[in-house]
Amino acid sequence: MSDRVTDDVGLPADGSLHVVHSLELKVSSDPHPLDLTRAEAVAENWEREVAANPALFNGPTILQREIRVCDGHLSAQGHVSTFSTFLWWRRQPDLAGACHLFAYPVIVSSDGALIAVEMAPHTANPGQVYFAAGSLDTSDVVDDHCDIEGNMRREVLEETGLDLHSAAADPLLYASYRMRKLTLLRVFRFAETADELVERIDDFARHCAEPEISRAVAIRSGDPAAHRYGLAMLPILGWYFRSGG
Repeated sequence: MSDRVTDDVGLPADGSLHVVHSLELKVSSDPHPLDLTRAEAVAENWEREVAANPALFNGPTILQREIRVCDGHLSAQGHVSTFSTFLWWRRQPDLAGACHLFAYPVIVSSDGALIAVEMAPHTANPGQVYFAAGSLDTSDVVDDHCDIEGNMRREVLEETGLDLHSAAADPLLYASYRMRKLTLLRVFRFAETADELVERIDDFARHCAEPEISRAVAIRSGDPAAHRYGLAMLPILGWYFRSGG
């Protein structure tokens, strides 16, 4: 499949960044179609997932059925599903039947580094390095719509102890799309240096009863091999460091 294929979303599937001017992220009260048609396969996969990682929690997760972008407006139809359904879906080679939409708050230090985290061994993505983030869940739903900004604030606070309200938020929201997975991202600039932010985050994690991260990571170059990055990170790194921050 060519990287320029859009999967009918309306964006190229090469991960390139595109400005989003408006959002409408609906959440239906109806079950996600996968929860109705693939329940047995999901349950069998969940048994394997938990056997390999007993710390996993099968909580409610917002899983999209479709995503569309047209003239800078992004619309999506999501359903309250389960983390087990999401884990089964992401193991399917063609990723058919659903789409995944999530947010990356791109934290930038005063000296121009990007601040990410390395996920702890008990999480669903152990050892991966990416911006503090998490799947949308029912706490992110307001009036039957997903609150992306609220999700970013919540995830950053839970994983790092940082408050995005204390950062300068870039006015632009971007979308980066790869096959059936869409990342929304906004830049947040903090007054502290990279070393200061890393120290704050690591201290926060040390004092958490069940930290979600192993450590904070200061990223100072776009080298894709510098860390074990999640794939959604790579186009963002290239974009940020090509633009000079």
